[in-house]
Amino acid sequence: MENLSKRLVDKSVESFVLGLEIYNKPTIRYRVEGFSFFICNAWELMLKAYLINRDGESSIYYHDKVDRTISLEEAIRKVFTNKHDPLRLNLEQIISLRNTSTHFITEDYEQIFAPLFQACVFNYAEKMQEFHAIDVSKNVAPSFLSLSVNISDISDKALKANYSVAVAELMIRKRNEVDGERQTEGIRYSVPVETKMVITKDPNKADFSVNISKNSDNNIAIVREMKDPNSVFAYTQNKVISFVNRRLKKKGILLDKIKKGEPVKDKFTSNDFQLFIKFYQIKNNATMCYHYSLGNRYGYSQKVVDLIAKEIEKDPSVIQHIKQELLKAKK
Repeated sequence: MENLSKRLVDKSVESFVLGLEIYNKPTIRYRVEGFSFFICNAWELMLKAYLINRDGESSIYYHDKVDRTISLEEAIRKVFTNKHDPLRLNLEQIISLRNTSTHFITEDYEQIFAPLFQACVFNYAEKMQEFHAIDVSKNVAPSFLSLSVNISDISDKALKANYSVAVAELMIRKRNEVDGERQTEGIRYSVPVETKMVITKDPNKADFSVNISKNSDNNIAIVREMKDPNSVFAYTQNKVISFVNRRLKKKGILLDKIKKGEPVKDKFTSNDFQLFIKFYQIKNNATMCYHYSLGNRYGYSQKVVDLIAKEIEKDPSVIQHIKQELLKAKK
């Protein structure tokens, strides 16, 4: 039983990485369909391994068909019992896309599903760590977990111009359905794919850097570089906390804190994170933090993890010092 679970997990990670490789290769036009196939397979294998460990090997087989394993949909219902869970809703939408892909798909589906794909990637990495204590970033660079997205116009007018009436109406309904859920379900359902453009002399404040040509009739002549916030500011608060604790655990470090007047050893917590945010003014640092207007959330870069981990490694009692400095600043 243990060997079967491990084999399923190993194959799950392979399928996950293959899905990322397909999606992030610019020469592949079948990437939306290919990614949906492989990410669904990765989830199915991972969840079945979890069910084996939790409920026994028989739990992944149908009771009346002992030679046939349960579907991904059934595995999801067994593991994520809340049908309103944004993670479950995200997976169900991608399963729907996978099923559609066997019959019909268009390239513009990428614009509709890209935010769902990105959330699905982050959710997979989180659950693989939670269920099987495996860090998938060891198999790929952390930046590779951010998907490369082609952005195009998917307005009603553009879709109707490019497709037949029936196909355009189908895509408009799906786009509106996904957009509606995106507004209410949060980042476990959908991670916004945004690019911010401003006119500024400070390159750190812009997503595009440009050259201005005096001989051009247009204001911007050449786009030199584009920076996708999702590829840089990929971490939520919980992910930062998780990565910091993981690094500290590898080095056998716990924080020195005072609780109820007594010294204690403790993990890095959300309260500690907020102290670092305030003391180091991280939300004002363009290289560490990005505010996504869609969803009104903050994303953090790898620099935040590195800063916090290094400060704690240098001085495990750093939290007490930060508290003291913040108190002085108030006076």
